[in-house]
Amino acid sequence: MTIENDYRWRDGFPKIGIRPTIDGRRRGVRESLEEQTMNLAKAVAALLSEQLHYPNGEPVECVIADTCIGGVAEAAAAEKKFKHADVGLTITVTPCWCYGTETMDADPSRPKAVWGFNGTGRPGAVYLAAVLSAHAQKGLPAFGIYGEDVQDEGDTRIPDDVQEKLLRFARSGLAAAIMRGQAYLSMGSVSMGIAGSIVDDSFFQEYLGMRNEYVDMSEFTRRLEEEIYDPEEYKLALAWVKENCVEGPDNNPQKLQTSRERKDYEWETVVKMTLITRDLMIGNPRLAELGFEEEAQGHHAIASGFQGQRQWTDHFPNGDFLETILNSSFDWNGKRSPYIVATENDSLNGVGMLFGYLLTNTAQIFADVRTYWSPASVERVTGYKLEGKAAGGILHLINSGSAALDGTGEQQRDGKPVMKPFWEITDEEVERTLKATQFRPASLEYFRGGGFSTDYLTRGGMPMTMFRLNLVKGIGPVLQIAEGYSVDLPAEVHDTLDKRTDPTWPTTWFVPNITGEGAFTSVYEVMNQWGANHGVISYGHIGADLITLASVLRIPVNMHNVPAEQVFRPRAWGLFGTADPESADFRACQNFGPLYK
Repeated sequence: MTIENDYRWRDGFPKIGIRPTIDGRRRGVRESLEEQTMNLAKAVAALLSEQLHYPNGEPVECVIADTCIGGVAEAAAAEKKFKHADVGLTITVTPCWCYGTETMDADPSRPKAVWGFNGTGRPGAVYLAAVLSAHAQKGLPAFGIYGEDVQDEGDTRIPDDVQEKLLRFARSGLAAAIMRGQAYLSMGSVSMGIAGSIVDDSFFQEYLGMRNEYVDMSEFTRRLEEEIYDPEEYKLALAWVKENCVEGPDNNPQKLQTSRERKDYEWETVVKMTLITRDLMIGNPRLAELGFEEEAQGHHAIASGFQGQRQWTDHFPNGDFLETILNSSFDWNGKRSPYIVATENDSLNGVGMLFGYLLTNTAQIFADVRTYWSPASVERVTGYKLEGKAAGGILHLINSGSAALDGTGEQQRDGKPVMKPFWEITDEEVERTLKATQFRPASLEYFRGGGFSTDYLTRGGMPMTMFRLNLVKGIGPVLQIAEGYSVDLPAEVHDTLDKRTDPTWPTTWFVPNITGEGAFTSVYEVMNQWGANHGVISYGHIGADLITLASVLRIPVNMHNVPAEQVFRPRAWGLFGTADPESADFRACQNFGPLYK
């Protein structure tokens, strides 16, 4: 059994419940619809299992009700089956009229959608409208799915526009269901007064359905001194690091540079810290064999944060290496699911990383939203005139060295840089990623205890989404989203700009898509409206999925540049106004309240 891909996911994952609903009238009506209705349910289940994967790479599982649901007794039977099968979200499908309140999914905290078949023979759209009205009236928001084109009676194809909504809902509903009952592990407390590392347990409980777990930074000291880690895996890990992790030049002033002996000690320590962090999150059965039964349990954490600064890093090596490796899609044990570890225990950025990871199954980049470089400023400093996507200015996304290695862009698809789920990554891509990265001795002015910061440059041309969760007193959580692209700069331009910040840290040059409206009138305005010092960067344009997930959790979106036709929220959101969807989103979220309140 491997720690990452077997033991870590030993509890399994929630399933998608498919509810075929039907007109309950017998003596001809129901009988004529049984086959088509059940075949629609089977087609939806096949689509989702073919297209979607759990974090361990296995296909998503669907559970179909044993019979079509024509009334409350069959609805209750389906509910009993779903609870036994650990169903976390449901999709109701029908080609016909059904009895709305008798057949609906009435679970108050389960994400739910309804596909009403667009056909003329039977009024599936009439049922869709009726049951969504019931959901709104009962305060149980549901997503409505209705194809644009009329289909022939008996057709079990799923049109492209319906597929898109089914998949978007399923990705978002699964993300919410997987989070529920998991924990966020706070390793340490508040870092340097950063508000995001003030862990708000009521937010986690009410909006995400998650627990909060806490350990003091002294737990690392205890485990280091008492050797509470697998010594055999430590040897394997250290050997892998020495062979694969390139130590870059020491950028510290000569008078502050440390000896080779000290650097070797720091390497040994940060590797041990990596093992300890993983074991704190998910546990490790090896520890029980070594006599540490309690420690072997872990904290059931799907995400965590490492405080580090300053009390730890003023004395011990920093957490950059452990955060980098755990957030990446591989380590000395091979390719595996990324862990989610937030720098400086910024739990809100950690939640954002968790959102992006569960929606895409790919690693997430944690970064400071550090600098807006205007075209004039770049030209003044370097003599270079920005062009192409960068012509309106660029954002320098750079952190103290903890960004996932996948962010190098050394993975490829069709010859273009990408970030892939771990099961698609090749050994050659892992090798290229490591060669594109240096681990630089940490800046001792920032990190007195030393350590190694990750240094790489993200390849340009990747579609990316930057987003951030913020807490606002009186409102609660709000989400901001900026889709855009990574961009390349001439090497000498990058070097000049990078050295003005810190050349030992990883850089992503990012340009958001500009719409000419609101916060997206310019690149400068995106920076000006950003709500915190940190942001999450995910591969791909995933803003629409983030909006759907946010609406499932009742988190309003305060700024985004996602095309209007891609925005998919519960049908009830339109009852709060259609002329200004952003304001309606705030009113709907406030009205319905947190999903787990």
